[in-house]
Amino acid sequence: MSGNQALNANRYVGQQADLQITNHGSDWYYTVCAMMGLTTLVIMGLAFRKPQTHRLFHYIAAAITAVACVAYFAMGSNLGQLPILVQWIRPRSRWVGAAGTREIFYARYIDWAITTPLLLLELLLTAGVPTPTILATLLADVLMIVCGLIGALTQTRYKWGFWTFGMAALFFIAYELLFDARRHANTLGGDPKKTFWMCSVWLLLLWFLYPVAWGLSEGGNVIHPDSEAIFYGILDVLSKIVFTGLLLWGHRKTSPRALGRNIREPDQTAEKYHHGDGAGEGFPSTLSGSTASPPSTAGAGHPTAHPAAPGHV
Repeated sequence: MSGNQALNANRYVGQQADLQITNHGSDWYYTVCAMMGLTTLVIMGLAFRKPQTHRLFHYIAAAITAVACVAYFAMGSNLGQLPILVQWIRPRSRWVGAAGTREIFYARYIDWAITTPLLLLELLLTAGVPTPTILATLLADVLMIVCGLIGALTQTRYKWGFWTFGMAALFFIAYELLFDARRHANTLGGDPKKTFWMCSVWLLLLWFLYPVAWGLSEGGNVIHPDSEAIFYGILDVLSKIVFTGLLLWGHRKTSPRALGRNIREPDQTAEKYHHGDGAGEGFPSTLSGSTASPPSTAGAGHPTAHPAAPGHV
């Protein structure tokens, strides 16, 4: 046999739904898998051309595409899925008329639970947002993904309640990016501000299309799983691969210090890391109006330094 045999090979691995992907959907999932894998290799190649202190965004981006690569391999193999009774049975539909059960890829939601917080983390680090705000925003993102998963696995109209909770979390994330994080990015100015604005608007526009895809596929059973694969696949390519290209391009001249991230070089001494080269390194040379005095060298090289006795030099 030649060609894609994944569906035949995994036909008896777990229960199968009445409505599931065909070889066309499987081929598309494998195509996106290859794109994510290639992007991961390219990002890591670019990372090794940078100093270790400048690889933060490269490593986060590579983690995003690597996880997505594994998830798309699972979906292309028709694994990581469950048959769920559909709420809306559409017997007159050409595409989903045969659906009593529809396959739901929980592998997709595992992917999103890992990768979407990392996407947000890249944006929030770019804007220089405080850690408490970062944690709150990432928690809202995880809640959004969990609500989407539970709703997709729910067989009754109560699934739309979870969809509503997820939308509320998405609006909270949008507020944090468009208002709170924007203020921090404006304070930084320069390339970080431009990069944040470009990438945040791009990501939010795409993220508001995901609930539409959910409503047409897992939620309303309107489109075929192959069409679902194309819809989600295009959104993931744009929000992961294209987003990564925009972000890394925007950070090509930005140092971690400009974002408030003081990352020490492997050969940098602790004293140089904490004190730098004076005010030019971003550390003040005076404190509260007093003039900083050079550190005492008395007793240098000895465990304990004793003051000199009176009358002695």
